[in-house]
Amino acid sequence: MKAIAEGGPWIDDYLARKGTPLREIAQGLRRLMKRSVPDCKETVNPWKLPTFESHGPLCHLSIGKNHVTFGFLCGTSLPDPGRLLEGTGKSLRHVKLRSAADLQKPALKKLIQSAARLNKKEPMQGMKVKKK
Repeated sequence: MKAIAEGGPWIDDYLARKGTPLREIAQGLRRLMKRSVPDCKETVNPWKLPTFESHGPLCHLSIGKNHVTFGFLCGTSLPDPGRLLEGTGKSLRHVKLRSAADLQKPALKKLIQSAARLNKKEPMQGMKVKKK
């Protein structure tokens, strides 16, 4: 499996197939990412998740039934005074976004900026794809 390098059009199609309230949250998240990390690129990872990259993979989003999951690859290394991060993985943590108001939380923007700074120092290599 290979990542899709230019994810913008693929992500547009992915979001078009989703429900309106969550699609709008995901679109808002895309705008927030572009404002918070101006050099980030939208790609699609091998697991078909919209991904944001800046000095390597940074975070991803997926749309579920009741929320948008916004995952940070280096989540366990991020300061989280707003206690937004959830999860139990070795390094991955996520934030569940249930409304557009969640995008306005200053703690979310701080998480994004912290992840970008960390990725600049120690870029994530991403998860390995198992070979068949």
